[in-house]
This record gives sequence, C-alpha cells and structure tokens, in this order.
Amino acid sequence: MNTMFVFSTVYTLALLFVSTKAEPNSKSCIEVRAAYSSKGFNVNDVPNKGVHGAPLKVCPQGYSCCTLEMEEKLSQQSHSDLKAPISQLNSNLQSTFKQRHSQFDQFFRELLDNAEHSLNDMFVRTYGLMYVHNAELFKHFFQELKRYYVSGSGAVNLDSMLSNFWEDLLERMFRLVNVQYEFSDAYMECVSRHTEQLKPFGDVPRKLRLQLTRAFVAARTFTRGLALIPEVVNKVSTVNASPSCVRAAMKMLYCPYCKGQVALKPCQNYCLNVMRGCLANQADLDTEWNNFLDAMLSLAERLEGPFNFESVMDPIDVKISEAIMNMQENSMQVSQKVFQGCGQPKPGNGFRSHRSVKETGFTGRFRPYSPDARPTTAAGTSLDRLTTDVKKRLKHAKKFWSTLPETVCAGERITSRDDCWNGTAKSRYESVVMGNGLANQVSNPDVEVDITKPDVVIRSQISVLKEMTSWLKAAHSGNDISIDQDEDGSGGQESGSGCDSPSCEADRDIYFSIPPTPINPRVVKVVHQETTGGDRIAHGSMALALCGLTLALLAPHWR
Repeated sequence: MNTMFVFSTVYTLALLFVSTKAEPNSKSCIEVRAAYSSKGFNVNDVPNKGVHGAPLKVCPQGYSCCTLEMEEKLSQQSHSDLKAPISQLNSNLQSTFKQRHSQFDQFFRELLDNAEHSLNDMFVRTYGLMYVHNAELFKHFFQELKRYYVSGSGAVNLDSMLSNFWEDLLERMFRLVNVQYEFSDAYMECVSRHTEQLKPFGDVPRKLRLQLTRAFVAARTFTRGLALIPEVVNKVSTVNASPSCVRAAMKMLYCPYCKGQVALKPCQNYCLNVMRGCLANQADLDTEWNNFLDAMLSLAERLEGPFNFESVMDPIDVKISEAIMNMQENSMQVSQKVFQGCGQPKPGNGFRSHRSVKETGFTGRFRPYSPDARPTTAAGTSLDRLTTDVKKRLKHAKKFWSTLPETVCAGERITSRDDCWNGTAKSRYESVVMGNGLANQVSNPDVEVDITKPDVVIRSQISVLKEMTSWLKAAHSGNDISIDQDEDGSGGQESGSGCDSPSCEADRDIYFSIPPTPINPRVVKVVHQETTGGDRIAHGSMALALCGLTLALLAPHWR
C-alpha cells in the first residue's frame, strides 16, 4: 500500500514538472504573434501555443510557433529584409555620384558658355564692328567645342576643327591686311594650305591645341566616368537573390520566431557567411571596380594640374586675341612669303584708304579681363573645390562590393556575443567564415552557391568597367579613344596629344595663365624663345596706337 502511494506521488510530481516546463513554451507564441502581425501578416496564422511536428521546410523541426504557411510568408519577408539594407547602400552610392556628375557637367558647360560670352564682350569692346561682322567664325568655334565635349571625337575631330578655325581666321585677316589686292578662291586655298608653315599667329595655335585637347579629353572622360557609377550600381541592383540565398536568409532572420525567441539576433560570423554566399557574384566586381576608381582618381589629379579645364577656358579670349596681334605685327613678312609661294596677286579696284575711327567703332583699346572681373561659374564654385570633394567620395567607394557583407552584418542586425542565433539554436557559431567572391563559396556551410555559373549581369558590368578604365587611362595621357568600334569589333582609335606622364608634367610651355590687372591698358604676349611658358611682355603704347590705327584704316574693307 505504501509502495503504491509513493509511486503515485512520484508520477504526480513528474506530470507537474513536465507541465511547468511546457507552460513557458506555450506562452512564448504570444510574442511571436505580436512580432508576426507587426510585419503586416494576419495574426491568426500564428498558433496560440507551440506545436510539434509542423512540416517546416527551412526551420528546424520539433517544437515550433510556426506553420508551413507562416514559413512561406516569412521567406518572402526575409527576401525583402535582405534586399532593403543593400538597396539603401546602393541608392546612397547612386545619389552621391549622380549629384557629382551633375555638378561637374554643369560646371564644364558653364565654363564653355562663360568663355564664349567673355570673348564676345572683349572683342566687341576691342575690335568693334570688325568683330561683329565676323562673329559667326567664333560662334562656330565654340559650338564645335561644345559638340566635342558632349559627343567626343565621333562627332568632332578636334584637330581638324582647330586647323579649320585658324585657316579661316588667316584668310579673313590676310584679306584685311592686303585690301589693295584681289584674291580668288584658288589663291586663298593656297594660303590656307600653308598656314602651318607660315605660323602667322605665332605659337598660340600649337599651344592652344595641346591644352584644349588634353583638357577636353580629361573633362569629358571624367564626366562619363562619374555617370557610369550610378549606371553600374543600377544594373547590379537588378540581380535577384537565388532561392538558396532566400532560404538561408529565412533561416537566419526568422527561424528564431519559430523557436519563440523573436528578440534573438544572428551571430556575426553566421551573418557574414550568409551574406558572402548571397553576394558572391557582386564581390567579384571589386577588382575591376577598384581599378576603375583608381583610374578616376588619377585623372582627377590631372584635372587639378596640367589638364585643368578651367585654366584653359578662362583666358581663351586673351589667347585668341594674342594670335590676332601676332598676325597683325607679322603681316608684312607673312604676306611676302605668301606672294612668293602662291604668286603675286592682282591689284583690286576702287580701293579706299581709310574711314574715320568713329565710323569703324574701334577705340584703340585692348583690355583683357582680370581674374576678379571674369564671370563666376557653377554656383560660385571652382574646379579645385569640386575635384577635392569628388576624390573623397571616390576613395570612400573603393571596396564597396566586397565590404557589403560587413556593412550589412553590423549594428543592431547582429550580435557579437556567444548567446546568438547560429542557425539551429541559441549558441556560439563554430563554422569558419568564408572569403569574398564566387570561388570562395564552394564550402559555404550556410548557402548553397553554384560557383560554375557566374551571373551574366555582373560579368557584363565587369567588362563595362574594364572598358571605361582603358578610356580613363588614355585620357590620363591626353589621348581620346573613340567610342565607335571598328568593323572587326576591336576598340576605337586613339587620338590626342600622345602625352606620357613625365612629359605632361614637364611641358610647362602649354600654360596660359591669366595676366594680372594692368595699370595701363596693354596687350599681353607669350615670349617663346627667351622665356618659359607663362612669362609675358607688355607692348608699349606706340605699338597699341599703330595696331589701332591700322585696324581703323582697314576696317571698312572688312565689311
């Protein structure tokens, strides 16, 4: 009898012990219901108490607050949750470089517009009606520069355009300084053919060609590089997570719900293995991405130094005017050489020697703008400020793709403690963390990755980055690679200054700095033989008076 009583007591205690252990588990589904409904799902999907033997496909079997229907819905949610932080990072990167591209593009376009307006204002003030009647030559010059900036060598051959400009200018000025003669079209073609040998404008055309070519190639290539960054990010963003990645994300993010532990966060190394498996293809972008960014940074250095677009366009009016003055000063020698090479021209009929200065509109004054008087470009900024800012952004963007797992697996999304979710239980994560890239995922314990099938979109963007890097490197040497491919599919032709790094640094004679504000009106001229590039001498007032008188006398015959 006593034995039966003891056995009955022990059995009762055992039942009580089991019931007290099961009770907390049964109540834990209340937290799951609240968390599940906060995701926008129907709270009635969640059982009131934990169930055994639910046919789950992803989460561990056994006691669970999940049903198969819940697991499917949470799998879809995990896909969104996985994509959200990556999309935000991608969006931030796109926004950053869209803004920088817009700033640089606007800046370069405004520099071109301001240079054209500056030249027009200076030449109207300096040459009066003579310029007004021939303004279309200079308008076309700037139109072609703008077309080249937008479309490159496929639309405008810069060398040919500049040669045509100087030939056309020579033809007009040659007629002006020799108004007593009559010239046929054939005769003027002969003059144009000998422009390079005659050097009527001094060394200005050569220097301007070098500087324009290098600066324009660098500016437009750099701008295209900035535009490419958001394009690549956008294309890569279209790559969908694989089914195995979605399963791994579900297991990492929501299987703790099924255990009734909604606040349990994944272990950091566990998260890294999941994300490196999911982002294996994206990580393979990193090598070419970093090469591209390095090439952008190198070209940015050029923009700050020898290929500075701002230092070329700002004083271009002064340079062209210097060329005109060179032609005026050497007009007799140039004319004699032409007469010897092309033959003696016929005297013209009805030549009148002069008109009044008032009638021509020429004042005899030449006043180059000082730096303070020049228009402000692009919201008051400068190329140096823009370049300094964008270099910081480019450096920060390096290793963007390979560090995405670390960026995602940080902060409140994970825990670095040992009491974390390791994929099966609340415990330490023991597996080795995989490296970045597709090839390193062959033994990933948490995501099944087929390393034999690289993503097609990713591979195409790697090719795009390689091609852009080659353009940037060519621009770094002053060369422009045409976008158009040859018929055999090979790359385009290179053109430009053919500048190698050492020679670019050494070739200081191509610099045309803006002259300081003169106390007296003067003409600024580059000294080519006794001084280095950038040194200048001022013409005396007598030279100015002679130039002014010559132009005033000959102005009527320009029209």
